[in-house]
Amino acid sequence: MSATTTLTELMEFQRGTEALSSVAERLMWDRETVMPRGAAEQRSEEVAAMEEVLHTRRTDPRVGEWLDGARPATAAETRMVELIDRDFRRASAVPPRLATELARVTSLAQGIWADARAAEAPEDFLPTLDEVVTLKREEAAAYVAAGFGGGDRYDALLEDYEPDISAAEISRLFEGMRPRLAALRDAVLGADRTPAPLSGHFGQEAQIRLARSCATAFGYDWTFGRMDIAVHPFSSGRWQDSRITTRVVESDPFNCLYSTIHEVGHSSYELGVDSDYAFTALGRGVSMGVHESQSRIYENQLGRSRAFAGWLFQRMEEMFGDLSAPDADAFYAAVNRVAPGHIRTEADEVQYNLHIMMRFDLERDLISGKLATDDLVEAWNARFLRDFGLAVDRPANGMLQDVHWAVGLFGYFPTCALGNVYAGCLNRALRRDVPELDEMLARGDAGPAVEWLRENVQRHGSLYRPRDLIEQASGAPVSEAPLLDYLDDKFGEIYEL
Repeated sequence: MSATTTLTELMEFQRGTEALSSVAERLMWDRETVMPRGAAEQRSEEVAAMEEVLHTRRTDPRVGEWLDGARPATAAETRMVELIDRDFRRASAVPPRLATELARVTSLAQGIWADARAAEAPEDFLPTLDEVVTLKREEAAAYVAAGFGGGDRYDALLEDYEPDISAAEISRLFEGMRPRLAALRDAVLGADRTPAPLSGHFGQEAQIRLARSCATAFGYDWTFGRMDIAVHPFSSGRWQDSRITTRVVESDPFNCLYSTIHEVGHSSYELGVDSDYAFTALGRGVSMGVHESQSRIYENQLGRSRAFAGWLFQRMEEMFGDLSAPDADAFYAAVNRVAPGHIRTEADEVQYNLHIMMRFDLERDLISGKLATDDLVEAWNARFLRDFGLAVDRPANGMLQDVHWAVGLFGYFPTCALGNVYAGCLNRALRRDVPELDEMLARGDAGPAVEWLRENVQRHGSLYRPRDLIEQASGAPVSEAPLLDYLDDKFGEIYEL
């Protein structure tokens, strides 16, 4: 068989695997949006069955034979082969029984977590979480035995979300960021100026209409997407079908609006990938850190900018009448208000990364075995009090607030802060290249920013390694300095520091 034929067969087989993977993702979207609550057990079996099929394809011996014989001729083909080879080796390291059981247990765990969160009952969730952690430790050990992670179990899991970086590198980055973030937080919370929060009642239907307007302003293509309500906002899908979710709190419209813009960033990345890469290993975001860079820059540097907030202020007055914020400046300050709080997804830009740093340390300890799941509530509460000076008042505001550990996403959390760092780099370059950006945002038109991001980041899919992609797009090495400078400038102005 010729090298050309071998490569063609490999790519055709991969196309089927990618299509089935997309179907599996749709099952998870359905579970968290419109599936009847009583169907959780059935869905866990369906998800497990799909994972068994996918694992069989990903470990098919023919893939190894095709990889051995493939001779890619272009940079794109070389990268595809590299990614398929990595996935093949990782999938082959995990026994089929373990892959199937992980899919089954994490599917069930999501519903158990949601019920425990609603009941404020961590004791109802911890046994299931312990089962998830045990399975993830086993998975990590299998990866390490196959040569992944440099001998470190957490690093072996991290590779699923942010390849080519270690937990030690992330830890050094976080420790370098922490002093400036903490100093800025302390200065802001001690400032003489204290912007008032937006108050009032904002009905769900009106919020959803406005959220759709915000999504449209950021270029979300409703031909290939839709928006639904979920307990924890997320996006799902790729190529020609990428869906978003949001949530509504009728006393806090920013929760809905900025969750929507955030998820539009994720979804736009998937929809923005070059169509030639559909159903290939290049046809998705290259890492969760880069993915978060898109959601974060949409939500924060663009969506929470003074210019866009001014446009949003006008739309909210049209939708809800007079607001408690008397003018656009007060509204902008309310949008960016810094205040003590328990919830990561509601945290301001100054404190958000501190939430992530805490979770990063806790989940590393869970995977290493240094921290037992039975001790997690106590460890969370003690760490939160130390880092934020605020006691956890109830479990839903503590370790039950996030779904990620329930569904086995160990290694995901640090990519949220890494995405902020990437977004800082991209924002500096974007504003350099698009000097009229604020003028357009003030008219509710994020089009120039979206086009710049699509051209420089999104269209490439997984063609480049994560840091290489950000450095190519921003024209400078990845550094936390642009993010920290942006935060100092923005909040220094708002709080008159």
